[in-house]
Amino acid sequence: MRRGAEKHRAAPTRTDGLTLTTKKQQQRPPVIADVARLAGVSVPTVSRVLTGAAKVSEEKRQSVMDAIALLKYRPSAAARSVASRQSSVVAVIAGNTSRYGYAETIRGIEEAARARGYIVSITVVDSIEEDDVERAVSLVVGQDLAGIVALKFDAPGVAALQRLPEHIPTVAISGVRETQVPQAVLDESSAAAELTEFLLGLGHRTVHHVRVPPSRREDGRTTGWRRALRKAGAPIPPALDASWLPESGRAIGQALARDGSVTAVFCGNDEIAMGVIRGLADEGLRTPEDVSVVGFDNHPLSGLWTPPLTTAHQDFFGLGQRGFELLMARVSEEPGARRFSSERPALVIRESAAAPSTDRGRSDLTA
Repeated sequence: MRRGAEKHRAAPTRTDGLTLTTKKQQQRPPVIADVARLAGVSVPTVSRVLTGAAKVSEEKRQSVMDAIALLKYRPSAAARSVASRQSSVVAVIAGNTSRYGYAETIRGIEEAARARGYIVSITVVDSIEEDDVERAVSLVVGQDLAGIVALKFDAPGVAALQRLPEHIPTVAISGVRETQVPQAVLDESSAAAELTEFLLGLGHRTVHHVRVPPSRREDGRTTGWRRALRKAGAPIPPALDASWLPESGRAIGQALARDGSVTAVFCGNDEIAMGVIRGLADEGLRTPEDVSVVGFDNHPLSGLWTPPLTTAHQDFFGLGQRGFELLMARVSEEPGARRFSSERPALVIRESAAAPSTDRGRSDLTA
């Protein structure tokens, strides 16, 4: 090597005085300053967009989001927390995480949170026992939180919501409207009424109801069923209680098969409906030829069951996203922000419901 020669070459320069970007520099992950430069805004403006702050024009917000997409920028949750001086953690508290509706709702929350640079922690409330509720709530509020999303799909979720401190921004998610905190809901009552009316429209004299464990005395699915029967002047049979296990639906289906007045059954969810259909089959009855059965939720297996289930489609994933956006409005203290977001489940008609058989339904019922 010649004397004075260097092992590492200096970065090449352009004649206009600007330093060319090296290959190594081109490969580095984009930072927030790159987003600001491409969007033509300041770094604080990018930070406000990422944190959901209100005082950013739609034009600037869109420029920032376009720059993020183009650069494939992934905001650092830690850096965002320091820059905004607020936590980047959102807590979800729920009575369960494995059932279909719970899991899909949490997935919607997590994806919406990730897109905003937040991370999600999940705490399960094991039961409505005071010690279990207190333990779960303590775990949640002991974190450095931006806010909390409470899934009040069941009694443990309701109990936890009632114990959460008021100073932490909180949003509830369920099928029954909550007046104390902002809430995203699925209008289960209207959908249940529509399913019941659909069965009555097929010619069934009444509709029996198998309910899943309610979050309170009576949930929207049962309320809608009862309202539709009352409106039609139809007999209102006693509601039958299942657990969350499909096997409990099977036992109820066996009992219903022995009641000659039963021609149509509305179940609180699709898994229980599958159990009821199996129980009816155990006693030699066919669905829908002998007894029509409908479910609720539109579980991924409901269209593959034999027969495919008529049900109500609930967009749990979208419910979780709507709940998270309501929480962000509270966190950023948007003036005039919505406190309520509702969506009605859609009726899905398949093969598990038909007109009643002439051989059943002759027994009298007491309204």
